[in-house]
Amino acid sequence: MPLPNRVDPFGAIAAVPERGLFLGNRGGRFHRDDRTIGPRPWASRQWICCVLSFKGRRRTPLMDRGYTELFFLDEVTALAAGHRPCFECRRADATRFAAAWAQAKGLPAPPKAPEMDAVLHAERLEGRGKRTWRAEAAGLPDGAMIAVGGQAFSVRGGMALPWSYGGYGEGMPLPSGPVDVLTPPAIVAVLRQGFAPVWHPSSD
Repeated sequence: MPLPNRVDPFGAIAAVPERGLFLGNRGGRFHRDDRTIGPRPWASRQWICCVLSFKGRRRTPLMDRGYTELFFLDEVTALAAGHRPCFECRRADATRFAAAWAQAKGLPAPPKAPEMDAVLHAERLEGRGKRTWRAEAAGLPDGAMIAVGGQAFSVRGGMALPWSYGGYGEGMPLPSGPVDVLTPPAIVAVLRQGFAPVWHPSSD
């Protein structure tokens, strides 16, 4: 039986068999002893996106002690949900992310993780639900995610790729006019500065 630890672009958590390319967490443990999800699906502001394997560490069984493991189709999905690269297992990527953040915000130096986490926590949530914002789809950078009719799409190469837990579907033209954007504004700004997230192979 799949565990409830797969994250979609809306930040919601589901129990599905597909695992994805990345692991992550939300700052600690928020699952119950029976490995179901409690009413608040995060432990702290530290929402990170990690590699599946790091220094031979193994956590078995999953969703046991310490923290709640989460899985993402790819980094594009993790960013849409409001997760940033981990500074421990993905230091080079996290450093590039922070540098792009500084460029986007006009900061004299890259911000520390807690500074970015505070901004992202405000941008990704409205109460306990997903916070979205409006923008012209055609003006969004590759790697941003939008929602149309309750379906998530990734922006890539001037097309909208429909998202699913198993991968992306065939691209279609971007919708005209303003759309609901799932990826937090600060992360969209980072993407505009050239930060290149990892895509699932189905996006090619």
